Formats: sequence, structure tokens, C-alpha cells
Amino acid sequence: MNLNKVLFNVAVVAAVAAVTAAGTSYLVLRYSPTGKLAGASGPVAADQARVEGILRDYLTKNPEILVEMTTELDKRQAAEQAAQQQKAISDNADKLFRSPVAHVAGNPSGDVSIVEFFDYNCGYCKRALPDVLKLVNNDGKIRLVLKELPIFGEDSEAAAKLALASDKQGKYFEMHQKLFSEPGKADKEKALRVAKELELDVDKLQKDAEDPDIKKALDEAKELAQKLNLQGTPLYLIGDRVIPGAPDDLFDQLKKNVAEVREKGCASTC
Repeated sequence: MNLNKVLFNVAVVAAVAAVTAAGTSYLVLRYSPTGKLAGASGPVAADQARVEGILRDYLTKNPEILVEMTTELDKRQAAEQAAQQQKAISDNADKLFRSPVAHVAGNPSGDVSIVEFFDYNCGYCKRALPDVLKLVNNDGKIRLVLKELPIFGEDSEAAAKLALASDKQGKYFEMHQKLFSEPGKADKEKALRVAKELELDVDKLQKDAEDPDIKKALDEAKELAQKLNLQGTPLYLIGDRVIPGAPDDLFDQLKKNVAEVREKGCASTC
């Protein structure tokens, strides 16, 4: 069952429950001097069934009301999620934007921070890479904070650990780009091949991949993703603005949000 069907069913149940509850309250006051139901029989039960029947008949004849209810439910849930994300960004600003275990590309002293959560085996992340690079290359004041979030299993995690380890040899951003741009699944074998192409010390790289700070970086990104209720990769934070996924106009959205942060700042520290 898809999400829209679930929301549709929830809306129907909510409508029936709400109107039935209102009708029942009215019937209690009308028929029961004590304000209490006297069992499931008598005029209260009969009229309750009648209310339910009228409601069901009305909704069947006017199904557009259910569509309106579902749309309104979507809007309220989206607003609630956005509010929760804003709180999570505010509460975790230091770890999101200034974590000592996260790699920063672009200009480390830039005036606007973009945080990207990604997985090397995420097709959308790969598709989005040119737009992100274009922005960083065109705007010399962007801090790109990269959060490795290997959600596609052990191969992704192995690639992420070796990529993070390459930072100790000053080649993280180069390795980051090649893991996306070169063909094939990102795993340990591919990461080591890329490392050789970049002329890294492979033995040192594999040893550094077991550094506790590497695990700390991965654990921290996972924890932050959970707090942000991240539904998949990529996810971009431009200050406290959020772009989920990789829309076709990602570059334009990134550029627009960067301009807004520069002009208006953030509601929280970013």
C-alpha cells in the first residue's frame, strides 16, 4: 500500500471518528439524564448508527472532500516536519556546521555553509555532484561540509571509511569526486583503486581507515540524519534552509538559498 493510500484511509477514518464522536456526545446529552451511555442499545445506539450511515453516504457522494482532507493532512505533516527539522538544526548547529571530524571543502573560512549528506552508491548524489561543484567553483565563499552517510550497506561504509582516511594524506576531496565519477559500485576495491590513481600510500590509508575518528564521523552523521528525520540521500542544508534529494534545478536552488542566507542570515546559528 502506498503512502497516499495510507493517508487517504487515515483521512476517512478520522472523518468518521470525529463526526461520530460529536454525534455520540449530542445523543448522550439528549437521551441520558445522567450524561452516560446505558449500554450499546436503545435510542443512542440506533441514532449513532444512523449518523455513521449518513456520514458514509455523504462522503461516498462527495469524494472530493476526502481529497481536500488528504491535501490538508499533507500540508500539516509537511509543516510539522519542517518545524522539527528547524529545531534539530538549531539544537545541533555545532555538529552540523563545525564538527572537527567532518571534512570541509571549498573555502573553510567562507561566509555560507552548505552541509551535504551523501552515499557514494546513491545515484541521485552522483547526479547532483556537478551542480555542487559548479557552485563551489563559481562562488569562492562557500564552505562545503561533507557528511558521509553510508546507508546502502557494507560496501558503502567501506568506501566511506577509506575516503575519510584519505584526508590524512590531503586528498579527500579528490577521492570524493572520483568515487562518484568513475564507473562501478563504490566498495573497498574501487576505493583502493582510486587511491592508487591518486598516488596515495594505500597501506597507510587502510590503517588510517580504522582510526577512531573515522567511526566517530560516521556515527555522528548517522545521529544527525536521524534527528533531521532524513528520508534518503542526498540532503542539503544551506544554513538552515533544507533541500531534500536532487531536483533538476538543484544548482539554481542552491544559489538562491545561498543568496538568501547572505541577505537574511539564519534563524539559528549556522
